[in-house]
Amino acid sequence: MFGLFPPDDPFLLNIGFLQLRWYGVCIVGGAMLAAYIASRRAVPHGFSADDVWNQLMLGLALGVLCARLYYVAFSWQERFAGQSLLYILNPQNGGLAIHGALIGAFLSAVIYTRWRGLPFWQWADICLPTVLVGQAIGRLGNFFNQEAYGRPVENGLPPFGLRIEQQHRVDPFRTMAQYPFDTTFFHATFLYELSWNLLGFGLIMWLERRLHGWLRSGDLAAFYAIWYGVGRFWVEALRTDSLCTNGIGGACGEAFRAAQLASIALVLIGLVGLVFNHLRSVRSAQAQVEAQV
Repeated sequence: MFGLFPPDDPFLLNIGFLQLRWYGVCIVGGAMLAAYIASRRAVPHGFSADDVWNQLMLGLALGVLCARLYYVAFSWQERFAGQSLLYILNPQNGGLAIHGALIGAFLSAVIYTRWRGLPFWQWADICLPTVLVGQAIGRLGNFFNQEAYGRPVENGLPPFGLRIEQQHRVDPFRTMAQYPFDTTFFHATFLYELSWNLLGFGLIMWLERRLHGWLRSGDLAAFYAIWYGVGRFWVEALRTDSLCTNGIGGACGEAFRAAQLASIALVLIGLVGLVFNHLRSVRSAQAQVEAQV
């Protein structure tokens, strides 16, 4: 069994008041890489690369805010009831949720495209697939923080896993006598999702070229929703620190996992969007034929 051991220091830079965490570097670095790819995609479609970078600033602000509010909403009972507003809003106290970040990113795209007069669905097709790259890089931050891992690997499948220090474990895995450090390997769910996202980006880029004549505006955004929703659904099932619909985090027990419900919604939205998009295209073509007759 091959063990992946995260570094015990989550800081890239820690000099007095100046602190820089690997987590933040991965999140911001992933967002910037996604924006760079999107800016390269925007120009051939008649958009300005500057619009991508401008929207990135708004997207980061709303993304972090919504990611925090989403996390707080599903962890209220366990962590935030009775706390001060400053404590609740401060992400340094731990807790950002990717589905909340997606809501913030979506809102930023709506706001920015309306302000600039850009066609929303064409813009979404350019930017959303690249978000998979940003999400993949961002997952590396979980590795450095020793978080967002899964339950212990069983039966040697896969033949690798994370070795997590006691202070970063959740119950019941804090019991070192039952789950020794040297022989307990946790599912590297950050790596599973990272790999799934990169594979999805490559697939969507291939479909964009392969199905060029069939695709309609909004299809690539729908592909993103379906692909990410499916991947996050199965990865979430392995995790032991999920946000739960009963307000208590962990393996959730009898409660639903919030991320799985959100993932189901993403898949359904993507599927319905594809069907609606192409039915509307067929009806439009039929109307044109009838008008010519």
